[in-house]
Amino acid sequence: MMKTARRQTLMVAALFCAVVFTTTVAKAADPLPSWNDGAAKQSIVDFVKRVTTRGGKDFVPEPERIAVFDNDGTLWAEQPMYFQLLFALDRVKVLAPQHPEWKTTEPFASLLKGDVKGALAGGQKALVEIMMAAHAGMTTQEFEQIVKDWIATAKHPVSKRPYTEMVYQPMLELLAYLRAHGFKTFIVSGGGIEFMRPWTEKVYGIPPEQVVGSSIKTKFDMSSGQPVLMRLPEVNFIDDGPGKPVGINEHIGRRPIAAFGNSDGDLQMLQWTAAGNGARFCLYVHHTDAEREWAYDRTSHIGKLDKGLDEATQRGWTVVDMKKDWKTIFEPAKK
Repeated sequence: MMKTARRQTLMVAALFCAVVFTTTVAKAADPLPSWNDGAAKQSIVDFVKRVTTRGGKDFVPEPERIAVFDNDGTLWAEQPMYFQLLFALDRVKVLAPQHPEWKTTEPFASLLKGDVKGALAGGQKALVEIMMAAHAGMTTQEFEQIVKDWIATAKHPVSKRPYTEMVYQPMLELLAYLRAHGFKTFIVSGGGIEFMRPWTEKVYGIPPEQVVGSSIKTKFDMSSGQPVLMRLPEVNFIDDGPGKPVGINEHIGRRPIAAFGNSDGDLQMLQWTAAGNGARFCLYVHHTDAEREWAYDRTSHIGKLDKGLDEATQRGWTVVDMKKDWKTIFEPAKK
């Protein structure tokens, strides 16, 4: 009897160890550990399995596995205002001593008084003036260094963390997961292409040649006998809304099979992606967590998600509820 009891005890212990080991392995193998189990996570996993299973009806060859991501509000935060605008505001302060006329000229006069709301009351015209003043009149190399210096030292006005720590951990995992399955990942953003390129590879693993964005005009010139590219105070291309499919066509040359956004400014990109043949995947990040991030959608002046939210519901696109679907939003602060 004692031998039988001991044998049963050993069997139970072995079974318990097997269950623990299997659970541990399963957790370790989870490519999206910051995502809660649910419909959103499962839709991603199911899609990737469908398009990468050789012989399956939805199989997509690697060269055609193109995934496009908006940046602001999709890969990193965008509140209380777009980070590139905060960069431009900082640049205006730095350049102000060279422009005494700004003290009495809007939108710069309001900016220098700290009245950002007043400065932006001029709408698109004021915004373009600020951007041109902060982004033009220098070579591309000079601008790249300015961006690198700013991104390395500037802090978010609310969290006080570096902007590169305001990226979404679940989306970093998603980027890595897609690339591990043969996808090529691109940023397609309304933000400036040359503002993003200096740091996207280090932060997202996305090299500069896979960044599509808005741009200002640039011209070739000679400076002290050296060839340079000068940034001019003229808008070249706005990569937002209906401009995104145009930018994708011009820069990538293939229609994506997966698109990820968070606002109405991304709607045409998702529509363009969804309209292709074969398996398609469209996802909206819905900002619903006022405690860990921000909660906003239909009435927000930043990252408005109204028409896109309705269309996502109608067409069965995946909508990520940040509060419900993400275990964590930002990676722990670096010490």
